[in-house]
Amino acid sequence: MTKDQLFAFAQQITPQKTLSRVIGKIAECETSWVKNTFITQFIKKYQVDMSQAINSDPLSYRNFNDFFTRAIRPELRPISEESNSIACPADGAISQLGDIEHGTILQAKGHHYSLTSLLGGDAALSDQFLGGSFATVYLSPKDYHRVHMPLTGKLTKMIHIPGKLFSVNKVTAEQIPSVFARNERTVCLFDTEAGPMAVILVGAMIVASIETVWAGQVTPFNKNVVTWDYSALNDVVIKKGEEMGRFKLGSTAIVLFGKDAVNWEESLQAETPTTMGMPFGTIK
Repeated sequence: MTKDQLFAFAQQITPQKTLSRVIGKIAECETSWVKNTFITQFIKKYQVDMSQAINSDPLSYRNFNDFFTRAIRPELRPISEESNSIACPADGAISQLGDIEHGTILQAKGHHYSLTSLLGGDAALSDQFLGGSFATVYLSPKDYHRVHMPLTGKLTKMIHIPGKLFSVNKVTAEQIPSVFARNERTVCLFDTEAGPMAVILVGAMIVASIETVWAGQVTPFNKNVVTWDYSALNDVVIKKGEEMGRFKLGSTAIVLFGKDAVNWEESLQAETPTTMGMPFGTIK
């Protein structure tokens, strides 16, 4: 068994949710010596650049989660301003991007997963994205962990899908089939000038929760798929570049568009570093 295979196997036998709940409690702890120890060790291990944060004093944060979801100085993340441009949703790196072919999405070389499974088994919903485009951005532990809107959109639906909590790094994506369609996730659906757009926040090992700006904490929730219908509301409109959600500990954001809706930037490919707001593509 290779090192990578052993890493994947270890995740399958680890009590993922119990571990995540324990770490989540620690991450919410406001006792000074606890939160300061975790914050300083985390900064040292992952070489976090605190100069980019609006609040650059790591020990002034209320708890670890407050530090982890820290706001970034807006002048360091200008939003692509061209009228037909799509903005990158998050800091991190491209995992994969391209076309949705035959109802499947590329996870890693030689590995695909089902679009319908990703969207919770809703075939009618997945039909909107058949033949469309996808982009997967991996947020590493050191990254800024708020996710922003690629395009201005009106929220129509949010779906919480329970699941596993495998790691979502490159090694796991290459070793565990359909990891993004198996992990706990929140699917956010919007109407945009490019047609339907989905922004999917995928949970992972030790992710204590996923939040959205309109609903607050969404996960952990329960064992069933839960859908919120916003289609009758007119007030949940989020502009391009505005925050739409965040992770308490790192994970992945997946963006979907329909057929013939967008073109991704030609310079983007697997493992390309990303910053929130950078040009990500254009509307066709």
